[in-house]
Amino acid sequence: MRILFITATRLGDAVLSTGLLAYLHQRWPDARFTIACGPVAAGLFSAFPGLERTIVMEKRPYDQHWFDLWKACVPLKWDITVDLRGSAVTFLLRSGRRFIMRGGRRTGARITHLGSVLGLSPPPLPTVWISPADRAKAQQIIPDTSPIIAFGPTANWTGKIWPTERYLPLWQRLYAAYPQIRPAIFYGPGEQEAALARPVLAALPQAIDAGGHFSLTQVAAMLARCRLYIGNDSGLMHLAAAAGTPTLGLFGPSRASEYAPSGKNARWIAAPGPEGEAPIAGLDVADIATAALSLLKETGI
Repeated sequence: MRILFITATRLGDAVLSTGLLAYLHQRWPDARFTIACGPVAAGLFSAFPGLERTIVMEKRPYDQHWFDLWKACVPLKWDITVDLRGSAVTFLLRSGRRFIMRGGRRTGARITHLGSVLGLSPPPLPTVWISPADRAKAQQIIPDTSPIIAFGPTANWTGKIWPTERYLPLWQRLYAAYPQIRPAIFYGPGEQEAALARPVLAALPQAIDAGGHFSLTQVAAMLARCRLYIGNDSGLMHLAAAAGTPTLGLFGPSRASEYAPSGKNARWIAAPGPEGEAPIAGLDVADIATAALSLLKETGI
């Protein structure tokens, strides 16, 4: 049995789709899966147990990347095709059943929209597949000696970034309550991400540098070893929640009603004001610290 799963270009959306993928694998454990996604998200599926092939869709002029995907898939007969991009590609393939999520933005939680593609309510929570090698690497970076509090100070646009100079006073409040903790700073590859993380690393010299050059599954394994993740609305936030880490997402002006972290111990806090307009700088250190300490008390440390 062959299943084609077309998922997102952006990391956060791809992470949110993993619950559907896990459901399909549980339903058809012997199926062979081909996963089509953007280059940023491709590594997310490297340890997925049903994976036969990953097709990385590099954006090309005039939407030629969709033609490339069709060429890669048309020689095969598919039992099921799931298209979360709302494209026409699956209609041009030999397929038994088709499940297509219409494109465009709409109100309501993204994860709910994803679940509705397969008629699942409540929608399955995101997950992440981690290899033994990833777990071994994570143990080298995130030690067992202290409870680790992870910070994610980056995002894909500046409007979603909580002021980096506030991480020091936030850390001081957390440390006053739990002096045994140690910080870790997570960020993605590239100079832009490194530049956003650098001030926080400088302000917290005892912090573990957990960013820049790790694979997505290594990052997930590292996050799974942390007691709490606090960070902006981003792919890393969704990855932390999927890894099972107690997660506190910071929102403003991005919409928590659409992209709140989804996980057993996932929470969020938004800047005061109308959703979609309130600047994230309106989020106060004291309010975030209160929410973080409450989550730590709830989940244990």
